[in-house]
Order: sequence, then structure tokens, then C-alpha cells
Amino acid sequence: MKVEGTHIYVGLKSRPKKGKANADLVKKLAKYFGIPSSRVKIISGFKSREKVIEIRES
Repeated sequence: MKVEGTHIYVGLKSRPKKGKANADLVKKLAKYFGIPSSRVKIISGFKSREKVIEIRES
């Protein structure tokens, strides 16, 4: 994972099939920030390499 300003670059091994890559992205971001996965939400870009992510407070 690489952070540059407001962008975070995450490498994933899973394929983008049936939302598996998106689920893995949420898990990786949650682990990185030390929060539960339920607080990480993909706002837009479900089928794109570029996504907008929301991290909610408790």
C-alpha cells in the first residue's frame, strides 16, 4: 500500500469477479486504518480501478 497525498494505492491479488476484489480492498483498508470493515464503504467506482472510499466514524 502506498499513500500519496489524498490517494492511496493498494495492490490486490484477487480477481475482480463477483465483487471479490472490492471486498478484499475494504478488508485491506480496514486493517491499515485499524478499524472494523463495517466502517469502510465504497462510494463510487465499483467496476473501476479508481474508487471513492468513505471511512465513517464509529
